[in-house]
Amino acid sequence: MSERTPEQEILIVTGMSGAGRSTVANVLEDLGWYVVDNLPLAMVKTLADMADRSGGALPRIAAVVDVRGRDLFADIQETVRDLRQHATVRVVFLDATDDILVRRYEAVRRPHPLQGEESLLDGIRLERERLQELRASSDVVIDTSRYNVHDLSTATRDLFSDEDTPGLQLSVMSFGFKYGAPTDVDLMADIRFLPNPFWEPDLRPLTGVDAEVKDYVLSREGAAEFLDHYVAALTPVLAGFQRENKRLASLAVGCTGGKHRSVAMARELADRLAGLPGVSVNLRHRDLGRE
Repeated sequence: MSERTPEQEILIVTGMSGAGRSTVANVLEDLGWYVVDNLPLAMVKTLADMADRSGGALPRIAAVVDVRGRDLFADIQETVRDLRQHATVRVVFLDATDDILVRRYEAVRRPHPLQGEESLLDGIRLERERLQELRASSDVVIDTSRYNVHDLSTATRDLFSDEDTPGLQLSVMSFGFKYGAPTDVDLMADIRFLPNPFWEPDLRPLTGVDAEVKDYVLSREGAAEFLDHYVAALTPVLAGFQRENKRLASLAVGCTGGKHRSVAMARELADRLAGLPGVSVNLRHRDLGRE
């Protein structure tokens, strides 16, 4: 195996069936980890080599491994020892009490993979017996018994996100109502209450990207009040999105043609909202450049 960079991190996510492996995998993917689900244990080293050959493009990889087989404990221990010679490796074990696992399986009306012709509880107990050594040797054990999906998502983020990882990625888009209002957005602001620079001969050929148009739009009566109050209103909304583990949100800002007012206001809103805790903003202008 080739030498890896010290920055490379590898997570092996395993544990009891029904304890939340899929939820953890989804959160890790949102955090920028390269996640491979249901990976055969023998392929973990191959995945690590692939990440090494990526030239730093995959510094953090997570393998969700099903280790319910009888003889896999020794194999995973050997795999982890080998990987740790060249990378930071952690084994994350997800667990929950038997009664909680039974309740979760009954809710989705699926049999436990190990129950065969026996009861659901028999399958859970057999799996727990096979995994007890692996649980004891894992780096991180997460008991999800009292967690709902949101709680587990938050706990995963707290454990595995970088300090500079945004809690919410907000897309701010300007648009023109005459080309149709977007239907795939979470929030929308109508800026047509402000005077239209289109009717100013000197400003008509310019756009909201130009300083002259920006100064005109933001100096109109009501513009400053709207900005202050709208940002204040959005602040608890965006914070609430993060608490509820909503990681992608969109805000559309519209005027008549999507060329002047919406562009200038979207830019100003994007600048202000980017200063909120945990918010990362990207800006685009849907209809800028249309005739």
